[in-house]
Amino acid sequence: MSTLTIFNSAPAVAQAVANAPAANRRSIPAVLGADLEVPVKGGRLVGYANLDYAASAPCLEPVSAAVAAALPAYSSVHRGAGYASQLTTARYEQARHTVRAFVGARPDDAVIFTRNTTDATNLLAGCLPEGTTTVVFDTEHHASLLPWPASVRLAPPAFPGEAVRAADEALAGIDGPKLLVVTAASNVTGELWPIAALAHIAHRHGARILVDAAQLVPHRQLNLTALDLDYVAFSGHKLYAPFGAGVLVGRRDWLAEGEPYLKGGGAVRSVEESTQWHDDPEPRHEAGTPNVLGAIALAAACDALTATGWSELVREEERLISRLRSGLASVEGVRELSLWGDDHPRVGIVSFIVAGYSAREVAEALSSEYGIGVRDGKFCAHPFVRHLLGTADGGCEDDTASAIRASIGIGTTQEHVDRLVEALRDLVSRRG
Repeated sequence: MSTLTIFNSAPAVAQAVANAPAANRRSIPAVLGADLEVPVKGGRLVGYANLDYAASAPCLEPVSAAVAAALPAYSSVHRGAGYASQLTTARYEQARHTVRAFVGARPDDAVIFTRNTTDATNLLAGCLPEGTTTVVFDTEHHASLLPWPASVRLAPPAFPGEAVRAADEALAGIDGPKLLVVTAASNVTGELWPIAALAHIAHRHGARILVDAAQLVPHRQLNLTALDLDYVAFSGHKLYAPFGAGVLVGRRDWLAEGEPYLKGGGAVRSVEESTQWHDDPEPRHEAGTPNVLGAIALAAACDALTATGWSELVREEERLISRLRSGLASVEGVRELSLWGDDHPRVGIVSFIVAGYSAREVAEALSSEYGIGVRDGKFCAHPFVRHLLGTADGGCEDDTASAIRASIGIGTTQEHVDRLVEALRDLVSRRG
């Protein structure tokens, strides 16, 4: 089974939506800010071409509506007897069920709301059994590289099969508890990783696997149970919800035994001569008043994407990303960055460099002259970007060790893509 096939396999509900007659299907939801105009040189206002979705996606209109509907009865959760508190608690817990269904989690998996993917990863790091060794590739986001008490770092693999082989060899050489950490879709290149094969290898060695799904879930359906994953983490702000909410979903035992992430109200069963922490992972690691609106927003985004139908979303994204990549390839001096080659499946993320310009110069020119928003830098993946640029031994502050990233999603139009390509063609022509 190909990587793309694995990621497009759908549970019954989403498949039913995808197979429904077009008249019965919802259209792709709109995003807030689609009509935003920004100033460019000369004092003109132009429509904003937001090509920075991998950093933060704009809010969907159904998400905004869900938050607005919750605000009139907005109250603290779990410990109030009043109507508003009971209603808000019900909405918060329904959000947990929605997220569980969205990722195809097992019925007994924990669903813990966090601030973002980084927060979720650090929470799990604090719950690892004593002596756990983590195996992680140098291609990962810093959130997956840095939190672990003990880790084995693997070099960027030359092809997907090498990633599986390297993980196999590393896990075989480790005694005691072990955890494999891997992204589902690279935040630098958009390339999809063989997470099903990596999960199989991890389990063969008695290890568990954590998948960073932050860049996958806005673009493809994820089924934790079908892929046999132990933990997944992702952020609401990359999933068309406002900032401040993320989630860790996965097996309960490590989370139920780990040190509470926050110590405070709600995390305890009793505080007498000794403190007795909750055995259930959700209250144990969600002390204090949680980000209720963030959880409601995240769940609304999950509902909106599921209702639209993944086939519709993927079809439009693949059309636009193909147009973007073809356009970039046609501009002299533009080089796309890729770990596994042009034909490997990927989501709507492309990183590239422009000969004769630093990444910051390109990003600033695109913004100030053309009204285009992209990201420049090393994307919190310094070792990987330096590897792709052939500057693995260089310093992180070197401007040449940076790239430009264009990323698309719901709300991206063909005009945005074409404007970026023509802007780059114009910049290159000026370079002479």
